[in-house]
Amino acid sequence: MYRLTKRLEISAAHRLNLPYPSRCTEVHGHNFIIEVTCESDTLNEQGMVVDFSHIREAVMVYDHKNLNDFFEQPTAENLARAICEKVPHCVAVKVQESENNVAEYVKP
Repeated sequence: MYRLTKRLEISAAHRLNLPYPSRCTEVHGHNFIIEVTCESDTLNEQGMVVDFSHIREAVMVYDHKNLNDFFEQPTAENLARAICEKVPHCVAVKVQESENNVAEYVKP
């Protein structure tokens, strides 16, 4: 089994649609740290699980953007799932929006 992980940082803004009072309902930004993990039993013709540049492309589409333009509810959880669904052989994505807050999506 081959496993690779790419770690990237993006800056993005969002505001959450919440039914209770929260500072997060106001537009604010984060420097998100995103870790994308891919696995495969075999390598492609180029000797890779997936090209690191393809992972970068899937993540950087959100850099310096308002995540509300992509998601109805732009949580770290929804961002993690969306990235995982775009990257071939992806098995997990971690999205860290602050030092103490990390969401992870693991492909079922």
